[in-house]
Amino acid sequence: MTGAHVVAALVALGGAGVIFELVRRRQIRDKYAVLWFVLAIGMTVVAFFPGLLAGVASFLSFTEPASALFFVALLILLMIVGHLSWEVSRLENETRVLSEELALLRLETESRPGFGEAIEDDDH
Repeated sequence: MTGAHVVAALVALGGAGVIFELVRRRQIRDKYAVLWFVLAIGMTVVAFFPGLLAGVASFLSFTEPASALFFVALLILLMIVGHLSWEVSRLENETRVLSEELALLRLETESRPGFGEAIEDDDH
C-alpha cells in the first residue's frame, strides 16, 4: 500500500465524516447522504485493495487502472448531475404550481367584500 492509497483512504473516510455531520445537522437529506456514503465506501475499498481497480480496468479493457478510475468517476458524476437536474426540474414545477395556487387564493381573498377594512372593536 503506497502513500497515495493511504491519502485516498483518509480522504474517503474524512468525506464520510463530513457527510455524517451534515446529516446530523439536517443540512443534507438522507437519500443524498446514502449516495455519498456508498461512494466513500467504494473509494476506501479501492484504496485498501488496489488490485480491484486493476481487475476492473482489465475487465473494461483499459490499459491503465487510472483510466478506468476516471471513466467510472465520470459515469458516477454524470448520474449524479442527471439526478440533480431531475430534482431541480421537479421542484421548479412544484414551485410554479404552488405560486399559481397562492395567486388564485390572494385574488379570491382580495375580491371579497370588506377586504382591507379596519376591524372595529366593540369593547371601546
